[in-house]
Amino acid sequence: MSTRNRISGALAFILPVLAIAWITPGYSANLPDADTVLLVARPEFRDPMYGETILIARSMGQGRHVGFILNRPTKFSLAEAFPDHGPSKAVTSPLYLGGPAEVNAVFALVASSSSPGRGSIQLSPEVFLVIAADTVDHVIETEAQHARFFAGAVVWQPGELEQELKRGAWYVLDPEPDLVLPQKTEGMWQQLVHRAELRENGI
Repeated sequence: MSTRNRISGALAFILPVLAIAWITPGYSANLPDADTVLLVARPEFRDPMYGETILIARSMGQGRHVGFILNRPTKFSLAEAFPDHGPSKAVTSPLYLGGPAEVNAVFALVASSSSPGRGSIQLSPEVFLVIAADTVDHVIETEAQHARFFAGAVVWQPGELEQELKRGAWYVLDPEPDLVLPQKTEGMWQQLVHRAELRENGI
């Protein structure tokens, strides 16, 4: 039994584009349309969904982006979410809420220097996003200790993320592997806000 249902709506259109797009590295804090970035919610960004969050976001070109909230663990494990899927029972870490779009779909972020398989997109030199259901299942079975699993995603329509940055909603950091897939996410937002503030002040 697959660990996820079909992708519909916005992601059905966006993810195939993401799978073939690979843009030249480099980004602007005002126009994040060229790379994978780490977004850290500024303290004044008091949003019920995105307040005090850290997201990894990937450009799809034409002002569109897709991403995942990195520090919202749910109270459920994969075993509880998919009781009929045997390999999921061995994964004790929580399932994370990746975002409000397509919460019936499970994705994986994997720390690896090589592709986990079909339907994998390289986000940074050592981090892959896995969107194909059979490859997500394979990661659960063979690489769960190097992965994190997400229900849902965040989808920005053309220009939305740029407008959020202009409003000062996010700090933008490089997606270092230890920040994308840390052992613990508790207290991570506070640490990254401090880091970003020091960098912004030239310290």
